[in-house]
Amino acid sequence: MPSSPPPLPRPAATGPATPSGPVSVSRRSAVVAACADAALILLFAAIGRDAHQRGDVITGVLATAWPFLAGAAAAWLALRIWRSPLALWPAGAGVWLGAVTVGMLLRAVTGQTVVLPFVIVALLSLGLFLLGYRLLAAVIRQRNTRRGGA
Repeated sequence: MPSSPPPLPRPAATGPATPSGPVSVSRRSAVVAACADAALILLFAAIGRDAHQRGDVITGVLATAWPFLAGAAAAWLALRIWRSPLALWPAGAGVWLGAVTVGMLLRAVTGQTVVLPFVIVALLSLGLFLLGYRLLAAVIRQRNTRRGGA
C-alpha cells in the first residue's frame, strides 16, 4: 500500500481571517510599509511644492513624486523588501537610497530639475521619513517584547 505524502506545512494564521483565508502579520506589515513609503514620498513632494509655492496641487505633487515612487518601487522589487519590510537594513536604507538615486536619475532624463541642494534636501528628508518610521517601529517592537517577557 503506497504511503501518502506528508501534508504540506500551513502558514500560521496570525491575522484576521478574510474571504481568501488568514492574513499573515508579515504580509500585513509589507502592505503597511509599502503604503507608508508611498505616503511619505508624496508628503515629501507636497512639502516641497508648498515651500516653492507652485500651482496645480494634485498633479504637481504627483509630477514631483513619481520618480521617487518609481525608485522606491524598484528598490522593493530588487531587494525583495516584502520579506522584512520594517527592517532598517536593508529595507529602510534600500528604499531610501533607491528612491533618491533612481528618482534623481528619472528627474534628469525627463528634464526635471536636479541640482545639488535639491539632492541634499531629498536625501535628508526622505532619509528622515523612510528610516524614521522604521526606527520608531523597531523601538515599539522592542518595548513590547520587553514587556511581554517581563
